[in-house]
Amino acid sequence: MDNVKKKKHAIRGIRIVSVFEASKGLLVLLAGLGLLEFIHKDLHLVAEQLVRQFHLNPARHYPRIFIDAINNLTDGQLLAMAFSALLYSAVRFVEAVGLWLQKQWAEWFGLLTGGLYIPVELLEITRGITWPKVTVLIVNIGVVGYLACVLYQSGQNHKHEENNA
Repeated sequence: MDNVKKKKHAIRGIRIVSVFEASKGLLVLLAGLGLLEFIHKDLHLVAEQLVRQFHLNPARHYPRIFIDAINNLTDGQLLAMAFSALLYSAVRFVEAVGLWLQKQWAEWFGLLTGGLYIPVELLEITRGITWPKVTVLIVNIGVVGYLACVLYQSGQNHKHEENNA
């Protein structure tokens, strides 16, 4: 594969990662906005309705943990979670735009921020293997690995250009 085809292939891959990161940002932003809907609401009632909506028994262990956790949330905590979601989304959007525009800082940023999650995801898997945890880990390793390859290839091309100059 010649250099032009390699570059087009890399750009296409980076754009896919960009769309993926923007999608994560949008999903978290929507979740954060959804949290704002629950400020000044009876969270206990909302939690019980949600458990019943999924046809779960509210007296069972996990639904009970969920209901108890919701009972302890304050409006301030909901606001803090919504603000955290906004910040996370802003970071993902900045990364996505940088990747779309083929900025090398965004490739490094994506590599570093994605790589930070891998130890946490591995720790989660040691607590119990589930397909969502494994899927998230595999996708994250794929994105981080791809960005590492693109950055390595970019460094190799830069060295080749310096040697030919």
